[in-house]
Amino acid sequence: MRYELYYWTGIQGRGEFVRLALEDAGAAYTDVAREKGDPVIMPFLRGMHPGALPFAPPILRAGRQVIAQTANILAFLAPRHGLVPASATSQIYAAQLQQTVTDIVAEAHDTHHPISVEQYYEEQRAEARKRAAAFCTQRIPKYLGYFEQVLTRGDGRHAIGRRNSYVDLSLFQLMAGLTYAFPHTMKGLRRRTTRLRTLCDRVSDRPNIAAYLASPRRIPFNEDGIFRHYAELDET
Repeated sequence: MRYELYYWTGIQGRGEFVRLALEDAGAAYTDVAREKGDPVIMPFLRGMHPGALPFAPPILRAGRQVIAQTANILAFLAPRHGLVPASATSQIYAAQLQQTVTDIVAEAHDTHHPISVEQYYEEQRAEARKRAAAFCTQRIPKYLGYFEQVLTRGDGRHAIGRRNSYVDLSLFQLMAGLTYAFPHTMKGLRRRTTRLRTLCDRVSDRPNIAAYLASPRRIPFNEDGIFRHYAELDET
């Protein structure tokens, strides 16, 4: 099967978690909006595609199926491409961890848009500094401490069992995004995130991921995406 991924052009965003899974699996897919432009997404959002009314991208089309929401897409793809163990217990646990990743990604986004996504960052800068200070001093350590515990309770190298999973890929992307957006904060957490950093090194060395990261398919982080670097938000 050749998949079609629909996500906004020019940013990694939530679509990057799906891209990493597809790339690691060596799955055939088309990043449709990057080839045809963002307007190709609108028929889905307006309910013009039969049987589909997603709230927002990412959207994956697999044959006649249309799936939205990052964690939902990953839960669909993972069993088909060996990115999660076969047991129901493992798959539920993987989904739980992915939803937790989703939570911190949303909080990272809200550091630069704490009041409204309809307003520019410059219109809510004072509020953003307060939100980012709390995020950097309280929330990032709490979330990353939790994921360190997850790795420690496993084999120390993988989030699920003793094999690579889509959760490992998502943790890699989370760490990369936080390091880009909050380099000062993340530097201060180096000693407390040793297992996560080792996991990131392992993921980035996986052949398909290494090739993807070195290719133009990997969109650079920028100040239009979820993870944005504003120096004034990383002063803790």
